Amino acid sequence: MDGIKEYGLRNVSSHCSISEMDDYDLSKLLDKPRINIERKRSFDERSLSELSIGLARGLDVYENTYSPLGRSTLDTPASSARNSFEPHPMVADAWEALRRSLVFFRDQPVGTIAAYDHASEEVLNYDQVFVRDFVPSALAFLMNGEPDIVKNFLLKTLQLQGWEKRVDRFKLGEGVMPASFKVLHDPVRKTDTIVADFGESAIGRVAPVDSGFWWIILLRAYTKSTGDLTLAETPECQKGMRLILSLCLSEGFDTFPTLLCADGCSMIDRRMGIYGYPIEIQALFFMALRCALAMLKHDAEGKEFVERIVKRLHALSYHMRSYFWLDFQQLNDIYRYKTEEYSHTAVNKFNVIPDSIPEWVFEFMPTRGGYFIGNVSPARMDFRWFALGNCIAILASLATPEQSAAIMDLIEARWEELVGEMPLKISYPAIESHEWQIVTGCDPKNTRWSYHNGGSWPGSSFKLLSLFLI
Repeated sequence: MDGIKEYGLRNVSSHCSISEMDDYDLSKLLDKPRINIERKRSFDERSLSELSIGLARGLDVYENTYSPLGRSTLDTPASSARNSFEPHPMVADAWEALRRSLVFFRDQPVGTIAAYDHASEEVLNYDQVFVRDFVPSALAFLMNGEPDIVKNFLLKTLQLQGWEKRVDRFKLGEGVMPASFKVLHDPVRKTDTIVADFGESAIGRVAPVDSGFWWIILLRAYTKSTGDLTLAETPECQKGMRLILSLCLSEGFDTFPTLLCADGCSMIDRRMGIYGYPIEIQALFFMALRCALAMLKHDAEGKEFVERIVKRLHALSYHMRSYFWLDFQQLNDIYRYKTEEYSHTAVNKFNVIPDSIPEWVFEFMPTRGGYFIGNVSPARMDFRWFALGNCIAILASLATPEQSAAIMDLIEARWEELVGEMPLKISYPAIESHEWQIVTGCDPKNTRWSYHNGGSWPGSSFKLLSLFLI
C-alpha cells in the first residue's frame, strides 16, 4: 500500500490498491488465445453481461440479492406471473405497446420510436429511433428470443455511421454514431428513406458521445444472448468498433484517462451542468472498452486497438476508483483538504476548495456506503448522485466488489430519497431556485424533480436490470 500513500491517497477498503490491480492485469489477456479470454477471467474481470443466466432465474437472483432492506417482491407483477404461471396483464400491455412502437424500413423492423403518444400534439423528435433509448427495447427482444430486430438495428446504425456528418460547415469525426434516425415512407413511390441526426438537428446541437458506446455494448449483448459470433466478426462491425475507439482513444492535451465532454452529450441531453467528465460517460466508456476487448479480432488492425484498450482500462479504473469515489471517510478527508498545493506529492490534486462542498452531502452520506460522484475536474467536484453512472460502474466492474457493495448500501440507507414511492431517480438532489437558473439556463423542462433534474426514468431502470440478466 506504499504506492497509494506516496500519492496522497487514503488507505481504505473501498479503494483498489496497486497490488490489488495486479490481479486485474488485463495485459495478460493479450498472450492468450481468444477462446481462453472468456474462460479464464477472474470474477472482478467478468462483466455482468457475460453471466448467461435464464430470465426467470435471473429475476429471482436479482430480487433476492439486491432488494433493498430485504423488501418482499411477492406482490410484484413479475413475481405474481411466475407464481401463477400466467402472464400478468401489465406484461401483455407492455409488449403490445412495444410492438406498436416498432419502426420498419423496407418491411424489416429496425427499432422502436422514443415515445408512442397520439395525445401529444408536439411530437418534436420523439417519433424517431434513438440509439440509447432503443437499448432497453433491444434487451427485451433478446430475452424474448427475438434477436432479428436487434441485428437489423445494429446493421442499420452501422451503415449510418459511414455517412458524412456536418454541423454547419464543420465535419464530425468518422466514427460518430447517430443520436437518432427517422424512416420516411413515400406511399406514392413506395420507397423508404432514412434521415439521421448526428447532433446537427438536436436541441443544443451536441453530438451524442454515448451512442457509440451503447452500440458496442448492445453488439456484445446480442453476441452473448444468441451465441452468434459471425455478426461481430464481420469486417463492417470490426471497422465500426475501431472507428468509435479511434475517437475516444485519440491522443490530445488530456492529462486524465477520462473523456472530456460537453453538456448534453448523453442521456441528459440538455444543459444540466454535467460538462467535463460526467460519471455516466466514463462508466459507459469503461464498459464499451471491455466489450470491444472481447470482440475485436487480434489481426493486424485489431491488435493495436487491443493494446491501447488494455492500457486505457488500467489508467481509467485507477483514476475513477481513486478520485471519483466518495464515502464517509473520503468526505471527511476532503473537508480537511489544504489548498494551493504544488508538487506531485499534493494530496488535493484538483485543488478543490473545502468550502465548495454543499451542505446536503453531509446529511446524505451514511456512515456505511458510498458512490461515484458526478464529475471531477480542476477545482470542481459535482457531488450529485447519478443512478445510471453508478449502476453501470457495478455492471462493468469499474467499481471494486467493496465499492459495488457500498453503492447498494447507500441506496438502501437512502431509499426514501433515491426511490421513495417512485422508480429510482436518475439524479439527486434536484437543482432548484437560483442554482437552477444558472446551471440549466432556466430550462422549463428541467424544473426540480422533473425530467433529468431528479426525475424518474423507468426505461433506464429496465435497461440496468436487463443488462444484469443478459
